[in-house]
Amino acid sequence: MDSAVENRNEPCALRRYEHLYIGGEWVVPLDGGYSESIDPATGRPWAVVPMGGVADIDRAVAAAQHALRGPWRRMPGHERAALRRRFAEEIREAAQQLAELESRDCGGVIRDLRASITAQAQYYQWFASLADKAQGRTIPIDSDMHVFTTMEPIGVVGAVTPWNVPLFTTCVKIGPALAAGCPVVLKPSEHTSVTALELARLAHEAGFPPGVFNVVPGYGHSAGAHLVKHPGVARITFTGEGGTARKMLHDGIATLKRFSFELGGKAPHILFADADIDQAINAATAMAWRNCGQSCALGSRVLIERPIYDRVVDLFRQRAKAVRVGMPLDEATRMGPQANEAQLKKTLSYIQVGRDDGAELIAGGHRIETPELASGYFVEPTVFAGVNNQMCIAREEIFGPVASLIPFDGEEEAIAIANDTQFGLTAGLWTRDLGRALRVSQRIEAGMVWVNTYNATRWSAPYGGFKASGWDREMGIDALAPFLETRTTMISTTGQFPNLHE
Repeated sequence: MDSAVENRNEPCALRRYEHLYIGGEWVVPLDGGYSESIDPATGRPWAVVPMGGVADIDRAVAAAQHALRGPWRRMPGHERAALRRRFAEEIREAAQQLAELESRDCGGVIRDLRASITAQAQYYQWFASLADKAQGRTIPIDSDMHVFTTMEPIGVVGAVTPWNVPLFTTCVKIGPALAAGCPVVLKPSEHTSVTALELARLAHEAGFPPGVFNVVPGYGHSAGAHLVKHPGVARITFTGEGGTARKMLHDGIATLKRFSFELGGKAPHILFADADIDQAINAATAMAWRNCGQSCALGSRVLIERPIYDRVVDLFRQRAKAVRVGMPLDEATRMGPQANEAQLKKTLSYIQVGRDDGAELIAGGHRIETPELASGYFVEPTVFAGVNNQMCIAREEIFGPVASLIPFDGEEEAIAIANDTQFGLTAGLWTRDLGRALRVSQRIEAGMVWVNTYNATRWSAPYGGFKASGWDREMGIDALAPFLETRTTMISTTGQFPNLHE
């Protein structure tokens, strides 16, 4: 793998990646070619990456199938775990470099990415501990029959990851898949493939058997679609938007493929009048604009009890103006750019829709065009007040730094507004009343509910969505189940079988 050193603020040589990673080897693409990766902070190319096509997916799946039939399947769980731990240590040691590369690829703020990637090493360590936990059970039936179950890897897994948090979404997909004993073919977003290739390098150095982990960057309509249709792939695990998931389901019908989906959200972040307002505002503003709003978990619908509504609106206005927007590699920056030009245009279009629908724009709403940031995909932290839950900006996932402030009266209305959405990924609420915390959290239709905090995740806690936000869970012991099949074995203790012809 070749690379060049560059300074983000000056024109420089492109970082070049010439090879896909298939079957434990670095290979040139057969039918895909190469593509430039655009730095969203500058709007300029910064890297060249290989793009695999149909033939490359075929050989990656073949390599994974070979690994499934070979040493990976026969390897005891504790040995697979040891490999995973070496991999985790490689990631921990490379965290700073990976953070810098991911920042260039997707525009994430360096301080957030460094912390996230360091934590991902712990995620991989924890997933490694599951490698020998796929246990069956004994089922009592009668004295003439002994019945037990064993768990087997489901087969080759195709992992399709998005551009907003590439390394994290890869971690929570390949972590449990590898723990279950499934080889993986990773198809990262064509916009953000660099760190996936770096991850392949680390996996190679950790000593994974050939074919266990394969990385094929490529376009969704070619490499991605073929991975979904491929008869040698047993399960697709995908993070993205619902329309793509529905297309995947259609394409996977012929092979009766299984799917795991994390499909986005429009999370309610509920502030009751008795909340600790200072802490609630810290969370609500941070979680409206973190990663430039490019996260399905963020609380973009801020539900505010009416007695504190005007105060919270004013605090949001102040905080929006104070956010340090800048170059993502600057340690002082709190919010970077949108990850690509198409997403910037989408966000700006939704801001216009909010205005047209009658919401009150109280902060932001424009592309940032200061001399330092004008060439990048930067947009101001944006706040709409006077929003009702039927407005487009309250119902559709914008994926930009746009907060919609919605007033409510009492618990029942808060719950009704919170649940009036097709999504059900995450939610948050702030209150000093323990009874209310329990009542409301148990009635919100979401897979993860935070009380007096927000966006707290742990490797051992299940994460996933209700309704149109997805299928299955990506963390915790629950994450192992989608990648396993149950085999039932029944043994006669007598060895007798009646002669049915007497």
